[in-house]
Amino acid sequence: MEKFQRYYLSFLLLIVYTNTIAQVNCNAVEGENCKKACELYNWASDRQGSRESQEAFDKAIGFCPDFSNNYMEKAVPYLKNGDFVTWKILIDKAVAADPKMHLGYRGWCKFQFLRDYKGAIQDLEALKKYYPDDLGRSLNGDYHLDIVKAMSYSALGQKEKAAAIIEKLLASKGYFKGLYDHYQLGVTYFELGRYDKALENFEKQSKENNFAENIYFKSKVSKIRNKDYLDLKKLALMTYDEGKTMKDVYTHHFNKVYRKQIEEL
Repeated sequence: MEKFQRYYLSFLLLIVYTNTIAQVNCNAVEGENCKKACELYNWASDRQGSRESQEAFDKAIGFCPDFSNNYMEKAVPYLKNGDFVTWKILIDKAVAADPKMHLGYRGWCKFQFLRDYKGAIQDLEALKKYYPDDLGRSLNGDYHLDIVKAMSYSALGQKEKAAAIIEKLLASKGYFKGLYDHYQLGVTYFELGRYDKALENFEKQSKENNFAENIYFKSKVSKIRNKDYLDLKKLALMTYDEGKTMKDVYTHHFNKVYRKQIEEL
């Protein structure tokens, strides 16, 4: 029950957050032109990706260049379609207009879509100026942004620093775990050769949200220790075929594992 409540709450927070950034109370916006820009934004954001919505965002930006949400929403279709150059031009304008609102989103996208790990760290460090106690979560709700920062350090080879960040976050009072926190910490320890700590976190992950990648790394630890790993390998393959894997609609998760890797173990 506790496990269900944790992930239900995370899902609910994601829905609330997504709806919050999608719709704005235009009555609270100052200035007649900016209010018009806000109304256009609300209309266009419900039609994201269409020609009409992009034209509406352009019109809104003309009314009020400081209304940052229009740049952000106009940028999204370019991100989804892989036009990262155009996306970055627009999201940079959004951040320049309102860094407090958009730095976390840009940092997450740099990590998840562009694999720009240095850029992600820079944005998330800058975000601490506005949210020193809690950076918030990634847009898809899977990770706390401190975990994103840790994974970025890990990708850059700073594994010890990455592990320390995740350990500190997991130990903090009132923290709600993401879907893959212990897995990412376990992989970090595995890459450091600290197999006891790795296995400890893989076991914790399996109790909260098990999936093929987690079982695969448990089998790798067993193989390294010259223990029977074939049953775990078989379970990892079966779990993979059942669709219990790390999933993302648009990209691939950090430390994602594929069936071929499991087969070759």
